[in-house]
Amino acid sequence: MRTPTHSGNGLFAAIVMATAFISPALADDGVEIGAPEKQDLKFGFIKLTDMAPLAIAKEKHFFFEEGLFVDLEAQSNWRVLLDRVIGGALDGAHMLAGQPIGATVGVGGSQADVITAFSMDLNGNAITVSNDVWEQMRPHVPNREDGKPEHPISAEALQPVVESYKDEGESFDMGMVYPVSTHNYEIRYWLAAGGLHPGFYEPREGDNSGRSQSDVRLSVTPPPQMPSTMEAGTIQGYCVGEPWNQQAVSMEIGVPVVTNHDIWPHNPEKVFGVTQQWADKYPNTHLRVVRALIRAAHWLDENDNANREEAASILSESRYVGADEEVIANSMTGTFEYEKGDVRQEPDFNVFFRHNANYPYYSDAVWFMTQMRRWGQIPERKSDDWYMDMAKDVYKPEIYEKAAKSLIADGTLSADDFPDFEEMDGFKPVQDDFIDGTPYDGRKPNDYIDSFEIGLSGDETS
Repeated sequence: MRTPTHSGNGLFAAIVMATAFISPALADDGVEIGAPEKQDLKFGFIKLTDMAPLAIAKEKHFFFEEGLFVDLEAQSNWRVLLDRVIGGALDGAHMLAGQPIGATVGVGGSQADVITAFSMDLNGNAITVSNDVWEQMRPHVPNREDGKPEHPISAEALQPVVESYKDEGESFDMGMVYPVSTHNYEIRYWLAAGGLHPGFYEPREGDNSGRSQSDVRLSVTPPPQMPSTMEAGTIQGYCVGEPWNQQAVSMEIGVPVVTNHDIWPHNPEKVFGVTQQWADKYPNTHLRVVRALIRAAHWLDENDNANREEAASILSESRYVGADEEVIANSMTGTFEYEKGDVRQEPDFNVFFRHNANYPYYSDAVWFMTQMRRWGQIPERKSDDWYMDMAKDVYKPEIYEKAAKSLIADGTLSADDFPDFEEMDGFKPVQDDFIDGTPYDGRKPNDYIDSFEIGLSGDETS
């Protein structure tokens, strides 16, 4: 039997090779989860710190202990990643939380039945503007007693800057990573909450730019290219995950103005996605992948983030994120630097396990679809039942629960590490802590959509 690779841990690998077993996994009913139907797996990811559960599951041998031999392969962009999962070149991947939904309902690219049984993390994004834009925004941002800007910063402070661009006949451009990304919906939410229109998609007219009627033009930029694209002046700001906001601070070319935790506290950011066909063909393999990922997420958050320095070191390696370890650690270790020297405590900037981070809530899936509808990607009104049906087609909490309960049953993790699954119904309580204070009830998607001044509502079409 082969052994996993892990630099500096040859002794452990030798012990594993000598024992050569697949870790037993008991389901909650006492029935052992069978051996994986497929052992050799290839998973894709984008070079972002929130791919960490995949890297840790490999480096800490959690995959191997489930009888899985996993190769992790960086992908050039989200579209290529999704297409390779759908086409079978990848068994699964680190995906944008909205990507399996978009694929299933036919928004934002290739259409296929893609599911998720594991949410990889919460939060982790920020919106950064160029130094020039920040200098123009700064007079409109209130100060704390120490003279530093108060956070979160509203997009109202950006309004006069956008107006000045309009007066000069220039467009104000910002980047996001993909049409169905959390980043797209978060920057749109932030802009609209501050009175700026981020634009509509008009798929019936063949216009998928998302710029119709926009005050701010949004465009797709791959995450690692965000800082250089902004430095070149092609975009004036962007919404992206780490380490590419902290990279702008390190390069002294931009200032993060708001995190997505400020826009939507404890929002799901990435998920682990596979096709429904793959999940049906390899159910034991899928369960064992989720078990390994749960263990990795737990490791990342345990003992008040005590392992984050080691995680930052692992992620800095070129085969993973490939950014400076110190830059990665800025956010991974519970702090966040807004400007040079303005380092603030942000213990929940990256959350991988606590706050029930890994549970794939139906209400989260519904939220993403409400934003697809709000901005015209879903061009016509859908019933509340449609949203529920689509959420249940894509998000699979029952698979997550089975994997989690098996970890409890075999003593790997404790029941105290998880919520009471008997109380879970797939929906979070009504959330009223969004940046604009608008309450969200996942059971009433149309009421939520209709509550906004900016965006499609009712029977309006795009």
